[in-house]
Amino acid sequence: MPVLFVGHGSPLSAIEHDRFSQAWARAGRSLPRPRAILSISAHWCTRGTFVHCGERPRTIHDFYGFPKELYDQAYPCPGAPDCAEEVRCVVKRARAERDVEWGLDHGTWIVAKRLFPKADVPVFQMSLDETRSAQFHYDLGRELSPLRRKGVLILASGNIVHNLGLMEGELDAKPCGWAQEFDAIARSSILSGDHRTLIAYARRGDCARLSVPTPEHYWPLLYALALQEKEEKPSFFAEGIAHASVSMRAFRLG
Repeated sequence: MPVLFVGHGSPLSAIEHDRFSQAWARAGRSLPRPRAILSISAHWCTRGTFVHCGERPRTIHDFYGFPKELYDQAYPCPGAPDCAEEVRCVVKRARAERDVEWGLDHGTWIVAKRLFPKADVPVFQMSLDETRSAQFHYDLGRELSPLRRKGVLILASGNIVHNLGLMEGELDAKPCGWAQEFDAIARSSILSGDHRTLIAYARRGDCARLSVPTPEHYWPLLYALALQEKEEKPSFFAEGIAHASVSMRAFRLG
């Protein structure tokens, strides 16, 4: 199965037909039907690694200050407890604990809603251990590779550039120069397969510091890259800086 990295941006993409949500929908129509989707989202950070094993994951509205229409949205897909158990078996760098409380946060369901709008594909999440390093997340991502051959589509959902403190209200606000600079570094490194630069992103100076003020939106990128197989070329299906300081870059492997 393919691997996707999606810069998910604002939760409003669940109800607004902007150029990014439309790009996700087009990408979804080109995908083979998976047995299940494993999502690694920026919005489930834990101490330790957890895998959601519930049969009916709840739709989590983990945001505030948005229109009522957005809170009325649901993504009533089934869970994938059997696939979750497979994750627990294949990962060795961490003890993946079972979870039945979480569900699908907006980093997962707003994207899944565009990829598979019928909500008929099972979806489950694995958390990000907030106590670990970028290298750990990359290495853990590599251990998920066997799932691709078992029909599991892996969705990594975050943002390469994510600075809410400096964002503007308009979707098409003029991009910050540092955001464009870091997004361009990431694009070049993704295309060339230079994963080392992306793991050690902090070495890129001020543009990295401003683009990744906290790492949780960046870490999902490392999972997607770690799953790249020899000769697989990334194809970008969305790109651009939204609200001046959020990269919406998205790509597919396989």
